[in-house]
Amino acid sequence: VARACRAVLRDVFGYDTFRGLQHDIITHVAAGGDAVVLMPTGGGKSLCYQIPAIVRQRAGLGTTLVVSPLIALMHDQVGALREVGVEAAYLNSSLSADEAAAVERRLMRGELTLLYAAPERIVTPRFLARLQVLHEAGRLALLAIDEAHCVSQWGHDFRPEYRELAVLPERFAGVPRIALTATADALTRADIVAHLRLQQARTFVASFDRPNIRYTIVEKRDSLRQLQRFLRREHGAPGAHDSGIVYCQSRRKVEEVAARLAAVGWRALPYHAGLDAATRQRHQDRFLREDGLIMVATVAFGMGIDKPDVRFVAHLDLPKNIEAYYQET
Repeated sequence: VARACRAVLRDVFGYDTFRGLQHDIITHVAAGGDAVVLMPTGGGKSLCYQIPAIVRQRAGLGTTLVVSPLIALMHDQVGALREVGVEAAYLNSSLSADEAAAVERRLMRGELTLLYAAPERIVTPRFLARLQVLHEAGRLALLAIDEAHCVSQWGHDFRPEYRELAVLPERFAGVPRIALTATADALTRADIVAHLRLQQARTFVASFDRPNIRYTIVEKRDSLRQLQRFLRREHGAPGAHDSGIVYCQSRRKVEEVAARLAAVGWRALPYHAGLDAATRQRHQDRFLREDGLIMVATVAFGMGIDKPDVRFVAHLDLPKNIEAYYQET
């Protein structure tokens, strides 16, 4: 198994060596073990289920189902997998009924190595029945639960539909499972283990230290002026500045700050749940594609965004708690 995992790392993803705990996690899961994985953002979590998925599929064990709460994350990951020649697809609300039906047909024909789906779709009786057919045919290789802190009300991003994933070990006994998160204190971790029935799983905890991130906290006095001073001093003049994210607590403040920055020459866009989906998608796409863009956002933005040159994250309001602050930074 270890040799097969290393071959996939090299031949599919183009890396020579595993990082940190990746080797132990990947070989354990590829061999059929259950795992709970805590690894900081940027630590290479997705390879921890993608490589076992490919190895198990090549061994004739079928498709891996990945539970993901985020449409943006699904799009990014499926696009990246297809680029390296892995058969992957997603099922979420961005697809038409016809498109979703086509993906399901590919799933049932055994054409997919990985299928990403939202938790609320997975727990529908109709979809569970499809998984049951695969399971009985020995073609359900692995269940990966990404952003697993969503299962816990102690987590910073509780999603009630994640609770219903407890049905998976009941219905599909013997299918290995891996739950992954970047942020979970002891309480959240205990909740993940209890609700997802992962008592027998091995737990892997990587260090949360990110030596490349520097924190500065100052007393708030006229936050907009302070923000502009910080931007000029550390990240370039208006129009020729670094990419970054500015977090605000309310939608109204997001709009106000984005407009004020734009008015004096900063390239700034707003992002919050009150904007229509097309605008949010357009702003997100621009942030990913363009250099020197500042996204002014509520916490609706950021999770699952993969952009290598984000140079600052500024909070104009206090986050809910330390865990949320860590996740956002």
